[in-house]
Amino acid sequence: MPRIPIEDNFDDVINKTQRGLRISDEDLAARAEITADQLAAVKSGTPLYGVIRRVARHLNLSPDALEVLAKKAWYPEQPVLPRGFAMFNTAYEDMTVNAYLVWDTRTRQAAAFDTGSDCQAMLDVLRDERLDLHYVFLTHTHGDHIADLERLAAAAPRAEVWASEREPVEHPDARTFKENAQFHLGEIAIKTLYTWGHSPGQSSFYITGLSWPLAIVGDSIFSCSMGGSPSHFGNQLHHNKEKLMTLPKDTIIAPGHGPLTTVAQEKKYNPFFAR
Repeated sequence: MPRIPIEDNFDDVINKTQRGLRISDEDLAARAEITADQLAAVKSGTPLYGVIRRVARHLNLSPDALEVLAKKAWYPEQPVLPRGFAMFNTAYEDMTVNAYLVWDTRTRQAAAFDTGSDCQAMLDVLRDERLDLHYVFLTHTHGDHIADLERLAAAAPRAEVWASEREPVEHPDARTFKENAQFHLGEIAIKTLYTWGHSPGQSSFYITGLSWPLAIVGDSIFSCSMGGSPSHFGNQLHHNKEKLMTLPKDTIIAPGHGPLTTVAQEKKYNPFFAR
């Protein structure tokens, strides 16, 4: 798979944080002791590093991590799950979106997580690996993540479609789970975590039984950023800190956009969590 770019630039992080905290440009410029023109410049992507650091402090972001992101000086070391895991990156409008398969190599029981814009590659892996798709889990129901849900469901009619009880789902046979629900695929355990804010029922799935612990997080977290929310930003940030950043440091984070990463790497390089 080609190298997947980091989802957000430094100005995306600044803009979504400012919107989420509902701080006006005038207020932020005054707090950071910068001019309106300087703020406008960094918000439009001009890498004025001194200004970026001042703004970061007043948005409760890590100045060091935000500067590294602005310099494009770091990319997450890609973790490897040698078996029982596949990642799919498909184009959707002007971006790409991730979906995943996880399976038990002994029983061949599998679960899909979202569909992306095109599930054909996922169907190919199911066929080639002779997998039995038991579950389709939805991190949330924004269009880019479930664009091919009906085709996947039709191709595996026995697979159960599951989403959070908080998330609106239009699929007629969808079932809903509560937080900390447990599912199993042979020796693989899947635990649901409510990490909402970006959407009403945005959920993550903590998976054990593979070579490394794995968290499939949808738009809760991206490498160097997180999902935005103009109305529930504080909830999103709180859930990320309390439920995802407290997972074991070697946990692989599989986000809805951008490359794979780990809890340890995000604690060092994500402006929302680095200190």
